[in-house]
Amino acid sequence: METSHFSRIPGRLQYSVIALSILLLIGSLTAVAEECKMGSDLDAATKSALDNAAQKYYQMAAAGNTAALKQSSTQSVASDFSGIEAVLDKQKANFGQSATVRNTYELDAPGNGLIEKAEFFCGIANSSDRVDFAIPNLPAGRYGLVVLDAQGGKEPMAVSFVLQQYASGDWKMAGFFARPSSLAGHDGNWYLNQARAYKAKGQNHDAWFYYLTAWDLSAAVPFMSTTTLDRIGEEAQTARPPDMPSAEQPMRLTAANGKAYNITQLFALPVSDGLGLVVKFQVPDISNAAQTYQDNIAVMKDLVAKYPELREGFTSIVARAVAPSGQDYGTLLAMKDVK
Repeated sequence: METSHFSRIPGRLQYSVIALSILLLIGSLTAVAEECKMGSDLDAATKSALDNAAQKYYQMAAAGNTAALKQSSTQSVASDFSGIEAVLDKQKANFGQSATVRNTYELDAPGNGLIEKAEFFCGIANSSDRVDFAIPNLPAGRYGLVVLDAQGGKEPMAVSFVLQQYASGDWKMAGFFARPSSLAGHDGNWYLNQARAYKAKGQNHDAWFYYLTAWDLSAAVPFMSTTTLDRIGEEAQTARPPDMPSAEQPMRLTAANGKAYNITQLFALPVSDGLGLVVKFQVPDISNAAQTYQDNIAVMKDLVAKYPELREGFTSIVARAVAPSGQDYGTLLAMKDVK
């Protein structure tokens, strides 16, 4: 389950492998400028302390020692740890035995209260190595962000820790992210090239989701911005189909069975052999499982008939009929079986 709200581009791929718990405190807003240090600007002692803390917490996560990790977290994170526990369990095969530090950042948010939108600008503006972070509702304090690359796991994965320094000098875990670095054996650059190829062929529905996948695989945390990520985001917007559905503006489909369906969501989902496509649509009731199954099949067939390019971009499709209560009923088919 992903609980982050910090995506830099709308409609981003919904991964179920990420958890975030950032400490939220009630207080007055502050307008004091935030600061970021990285690379040579980060003093050796601070970098060592941050890296050591992240490595220690990584070993706890890799060992499945949720009790120790929870005890080492900030009060807010520890009070709602279930999301992190679920991610740790889901990703246990990908942790491996060790990790190497990819990047370390010191994030200073001075003041006494809650910062409505904390913005950290790292490095030289407009340079190829600059990194920016935008975190809403961040309590003032001194933070660190350490990005680790898992070694020896089943699939490549970036594991990032947001750390907050306490008065004692200890760095507590204030946020946790586990994001895949590849999908079905391909990295973000591969998905970016595929997106460009689909766009060149006019297959913008495929291109849109492949751009989003490229962005997600290239970003260590979802609230970051780099020159590369911004370029991907800008390219993605040029390929965004005008008919992407939403709850406010659903996509209307009339299926071969004569029924009309309102599609409210379309998003890609990582599967073992590539990308799966999820389509959610509204129905008045799902209590009749046989009928709802037929509705799901009808929506799949009609959607693929309307956009044949989906057969090339996705290996499977999931239709989820959603009742007014929010309950849904899903059906999965391999794309080759949608006929």
